[in-house]
Amino acid sequence: MDTVLWSRPEESRAGTPLLLMLHGYGTDERRMSTHFDAMPRSFTCAAPRAPHDISGDFGWFLLDYFLVNDFAQVVASASKVLAWIDTVQAKYAFSSISLLGYSQGMAMATTLLRLRPGLAAAAVGLSGFVLDNALLAAMEPLEAKVPFYWARDTADLVINPDAAAFTAEWLAANTELTEATYAGMGHNIRADELVDVASFLTVNVPGSFRPSVDQPNG
Repeated sequence: MDTVLWSRPEESRAGTPLLLMLHGYGTDERRMSTHFDAMPRSFTCAAPRAPHDISGDFGWFLLDYFLVNDFAQVVASASKVLAWIDTVQAKYAFSSISLLGYSQGMAMATTLLRLRPGLAAAAVGLSGFVLDNALLAAMEPLEAKVPFYWARDTADLVINPDAAAFTAEWLAANTELTEATYAGMGHNIRADELVDVASFLTVNVPGSFRPSVDQPNG
C-alpha cells in the first residue's frame, strides 16, 4: 500500500465519502485512476497498487487460469488493505467507506467484506469473482448485508463458469444484490457500465450526491 493514487488533494479529503478502487490482476493503480472522473463528484477516490509483482505489473495474490490461489497471500493482502483503511480513516475521518473492485479486485473487495462485516456502505464488483474458501465461509451468511452492484458480461471468458456460479450464489446470500449484465463487454470496463455504477453509489451512499453546478439561493 505504498503507492496510492487519489482523486482529491490531501487538504480536501476530510469528511468526504471514500471510494476504494481495487485493480485487477496483472495491471496497476493507474487502470482504476482513469475512472475517477466517472464516479460521483462528492467521493474521494483512492486507487492503491496491489503488493505482488506480476512480471512488472501487480496483483493482490498469485492466480492461475482456474482462479486457484494461495489463501495465505489473500489474507496477507487483505490485512494490508484493512490496516491502510484504518490509517487513512483516522487521518481524514471519511463519512463512509465504499469498495469497488475490478476482476481480481472484486475478489479482494468481497474478502474485505467477509473479514470485516459492516466495513462498507456499498460495494461494486466489475467483471470479477468471489473466492470459494471454506475458512471464510465458516462465519457466513454475513449479518451485515451491504448493497452490492455486480456488473459483468455473461460471455466473459476470463471468469470460468464455476467461479461465476459460486459468485452469484454468494452474493445472493450475503449482500443486497443488484446484478446487471452488459452484452459484448467481455472482460472489461465500459462507459455505460460506469454511469450505472455512479447511479448505484449515489442512491446507496449517504451524502454522495453533489450537484454538478451550484444552484443560486432563493
